[in-house]
Amino acid sequence: MTRTFHRRAVLGLLAGGAAGAAFAQPRATPRPRPRPGGAGVLADAGPRPAPRPAIPTADELIARANLSGRVGFAAVDMETGTMLESRDPMRGMPPASSMKALTAAYAADRLGLDHRFETRLVATGPVEGGVLRGDLILAGGGDPVLGTGGLRALAEDLRAAGVTEVEGAFRVFDGALPVVGPVDPDQPEHLGYNPTVSGLMLNFGRVHFSWERTGGGYDVQMDARGGGAVPEVASSRMEVVDRAGPVYTYRDVDGIDAWTVARGQLGGGGSRWLPVRNPARYAGDVFRTLAGDAGIELPRAGVAVEAPVGAALATLRSPPLREIASDMLRYSTNATAEVLGLNATLAGGRAVSSLLASGGSMAAWAGPTLGMRRLAAWDHSGLNVESDVRAGEMAEAMRRMPEEVAALLYPFPLRGPGGGRYEVQPVDVRAKTGTLNFVSALAGRAMPPRGRPIAFAIFVADEERRAAAAARGEERPAGSRTYVARARVLQSQLIERWAKVYG
Repeated sequence: MTRTFHRRAVLGLLAGGAAGAAFAQPRATPRPRPRPGGAGVLADAGPRPAPRPAIPTADELIARANLSGRVGFAAVDMETGTMLESRDPMRGMPPASSMKALTAAYAADRLGLDHRFETRLVATGPVEGGVLRGDLILAGGGDPVLGTGGLRALAEDLRAAGVTEVEGAFRVFDGALPVVGPVDPDQPEHLGYNPTVSGLMLNFGRVHFSWERTGGGYDVQMDARGGGAVPEVASSRMEVVDRAGPVYTYRDVDGIDAWTVARGQLGGGGSRWLPVRNPARYAGDVFRTLAGDAGIELPRAGVAVEAPVGAALATLRSPPLREIASDMLRYSTNATAEVLGLNATLAGGRAVSSLLASGGSMAAWAGPTLGMRRLAAWDHSGLNVESDVRAGEMAEAMRRMPEEVAALLYPFPLRGPGGGRYEVQPVDVRAKTGTLNFVSALAGRAMPPRGRPIAFAIFVADEERRAAAAARGEERPAGSRTYVARARVLQSQLIERWAKVYG
């Protein structure tokens, strides 16, 4: 039996889951505009209209923002490719999640927007009297959005195929993609958005940790909730310990993700998602529980090192890549970006064993395809701060991006001077944001009400403050949220300026 998962299920899973030195760079370099009027123009004999407010220059807007670090931007005429205005357009800047726009284009080119990923249950023997006379293999196919609901559907389909017991072994194959992770080793190890990825990644590579105070201790639970099910897991475990810090620690204990948490940090109760470091064991653990709920007895899961050969008793098909990429750009899911990028690289005929190598393949593709000759992609999500892009090249990439991919970009609401959103947007903007601590990126297209569309990229970063916070292990350093909010205002003001001056 083959099942196709639709966008509704994926959206439900996604919903389960966001001073310094003064500037020392050249001034912005706007292109000259034709001067109004000239010799021979008659003066208006009537009363003069009130003069329009002067449009602030880019330098004036940057000075008002008073942001530490660096600003780099480029605005390009969509039709001609002419650079309209820029500041440090060829200086490397961290792209953060704006990298995902490139990954979407890369995956669309290599796989096609109608591509679907398959997760299969493969049998190595016949089914006789409800007993599978052979092994059962849960084989991942690189589905970036596989969730607990999908595994439950597979278990139900297996039961519908007449299987109630497996005589042989139950194994899990996740080798359709390399097992790599965490995405950024320099990030705090407990961040759910920094998982290990593989060819069988469940719930975006996350496990749900919840706790509740009971008397003098805590009841804790590790589960894989999703799709209406809450299966507890044995592949991840949590121990509450007495210590001042760190808040979390992690160890791999014979394939088990063993976590500890500082008691004093828990309060009365709560929950969060933690990353999974052994994705095959996690998926096998969860599927075994769901199969039991469906009336199928399975042994503990082992890991298969080779792709299975045999009949598929049940198959789960993902939503099409078009929907997966659209949701990735909307929710900015790092795990989805990494899995899409790895799939695209393999589809291009190159076997890789790291995100850095796969990012290099994407960079090589982006040169002739998008005009990005100097892209340094250490991953596909932009989480690794070693990645850098140039605003001039990113703006050109936004200009060259195929329309079917650009259509997946989400509206970006411009902010007014106080940071609030306009009730009526002065400019239609479709873009991908990017946010790290003390880093804000925005790349996309602006469509002024009248005039020519503009492709742009704007990067704001204080890398010294970001690095200092990372060295201290701070997940949410003081001042970062305010920094990013002010950067969003600056980005909005620059876009409004370009719409008025060049649009």
